Parts: sequence; structure tokens; C-alpha cells
Amino acid sequence: YIRSNACGLTGAKLVCGEGGCGACTVLVTERKRDGKLEHKTINACMATVGDLDGKHLTTVEGLTKARKQLHPIQQALADSHGTQCGYCTPGIVMAMYGLWMTSKEPKVSELEHAMDGNLCRCTGYRPILQAYHGFAKDGEGAGAKRCAGHVVPEKLGDDAIKWGEELEQKA
Repeated sequence: YIRSNACGLTGAKLVCGEGGCGACTVLVTERKRDGKLEHKTINACMATVGDLDGKHLTTVEGLTKARKQLHPIQQALADSHGTQCGYCTPGIVMAMYGLWMTSKEPKVSELEHAMDGNLCRCTGYRPILQAYHGFAKDGEGAGAKRCAGHVVPEKLGDDAIKWGEELEQKA
């Protein structure tokens, strides 16, 4: 449904249709009974419209500002040349965004765990993980820079940080 003409959100890819590749990863947000928001990534190919009733769905398209300014997670991947064909990229970005929404100071091991279930057949995982190490408090490239309280890579540009902070206020 997400990829249909009704929505036109084609970032989430349909590859395996079995929840095994991660190319269709999206973020689902739900308000729990205690009023707190719970964020979790899901495989869109396995979710029905009924599963999403009363929940907020975020696709990779929701992370850009007017399709001109990338979210810090997207910008870091682009800056480090972490993609080749790009088919897996939306799912990988959303997996990292799911971690972004649940932890402001993750460890490298948490970044690696968030990647579980996302397959990349072109790049391998080294450049992808290197792009994201700067978001981990114990990662190479992490420094004093922050974006809405999150650890971000030292080399991340100010425009991406500004957009990340703006988007965080909307969440």
C-alpha cells in the first residue's frame, strides 16, 4: 500500500517480500497507554494497513526537508560514500533512524545490532558502518558536536544538524 499510487512513497523497496532483506524498513511510532511514544522499525512488506491503525508511519521520504536537505543520518551516509547501487539505502537509513529515535548516545555495538536484517549486496558493510560510527559515543569520528542531544559525526555539516534539530522538534 505504501508504494501504491495512493501514497507514492517509493523509498521503501519491495525486494524479498518476506521480511528478510530490510529494504522496506520503515519507522512506526505509537503512543502507549502511559502517554509515552514508542518507536520501532518494521518491515513494511510484512505489515498490513490494519497493523498501522492509530500509529504514525515514517518512511525515508519523511526525513528530508522539501527533498533538498538531508537528515544527519542520510547526510553522513552520502558524505562517506556508503552506497553503490542505493537499493538497500532507504532501509538502512530507516534502521539507523529507528536507533536515533530511541537512543541519543548509542554504542557502536548498538549501531551494528540496528543493522541486523538489512542486506547490502554491493557495498558490503564497512563503508556503511563507518558512516555511522560518528553517531556512537564510542565510535570513531564522534566528537563534541550534537544535534538535538544526539551524538553526531564531527564532520557533519551545520545544515544537516539544523534540519535534524528542526525535525526532532516535530517528532
